[in-house]
Amino acid sequence: MVRRPVAWAGAVVLWAEAAGVGFLNWFLGLVVDKQEMSLAGLDPHAMTVSAWIAGGVLGLCLVLCGVLLARTAVRDRAPGGFGRTVLIGAAVLHALLGAFAVGLVGWLAFAFMMLVLGLIVLTLLAYDRYEHREAGADAPQAA
Repeated sequence: MVRRPVAWAGAVVLWAEAAGVGFLNWFLGLVVDKQEMSLAGLDPHAMTVSAWIAGGVLGLCLVLCGVLLARTAVRDRAPGGFGRTVLIGAAVLHALLGAFAVGLVGWLAFAFMMLVLGLIVLTLLAYDRYEHREAGADAPQAA
């Protein structure tokens, strides 16, 4: 079946994206710090630290989503309620980022966001939560 490789591919892509987001925010924090940039009178050091914290939080969230997809692939079972909720949130985030990316960055960034969105959604749809319950309901009862 195709669902295990899709879940693994989604996990690897999310881990790579987490590393990219972390590096990008670290770099942007350094740029703000070196140029002494300020926005509406904010302290440049506060903006640097904020960029680093935001990159760390988003990176950890993406790593968590990758771990959930890898766990789904290893166990070959649908994620539970918490895992499903986190993955749906990641899918919504990638849909919104894709919509913003097409106008701000370009079509390549949009295509990447839609690829990640597709991997997450395909994994969620391929692993139906009620698949095993319905299969057990059709089996004859033991006497």
